[in-house]
Amino acid sequence: MSSVWILNPRTLQVEGKTVKAQIWDTAGQERYRAITSAYYRGAVGALLVYDITKRQTFDNVQRWLRELRDHADSNIVIMMAGNKSDLTHLRAVSEEDGQALAEREGLSFLETSALEATNIETAFQTVLNEIYHIISKKALAAQEAAASTSVPSQGTTINVTDASGSTKKVCCST
Repeated sequence: MSSVWILNPRTLQVEGKTVKAQIWDTAGQERYRAITSAYYRGAVGALLVYDITKRQTFDNVQRWLRELRDHADSNIVIMMAGNKSDLTHLRAVSEEDGQALAEREGLSFLETSALEATNIETAFQTVLNEIYHIISKKALAAQEAAASTSVPSQGTTINVTDASGSTKKVCCST
């Protein structure tokens, strides 16, 4: 039986801080497409995984990517991964094809093997690092914006020159 919705909470370290991620595995189930698009709205990261032994799964990556870009936040972090790298004798998608598509679409890329646990942690760590940096930058920008828009508590003095050329000081309170 194929997985439909598996929630895998993962805790990883990013720059010395503990980050907990909720990971949803939709396993590419077509019958759940309407539901998955609703989950894209809250997603901050995605791993688009295809099976290197099945060309059709690679060909479907473009459609999944389009759905992500249509429904998710524009700052979503996306990585593409070719899985089953341990089955090189059954390979239907070259690593070069995967890398080329990822570069064209501006995605990070790697090949993984769930069976041998190759690059699995690297994939999650890479996506979480990128998400962490984006969120940190947004938080810093929000703090800077809040600090620069603080209203002075005192009135402001304005020098006004009348037609005779004499200067008068006027104080206006906010």
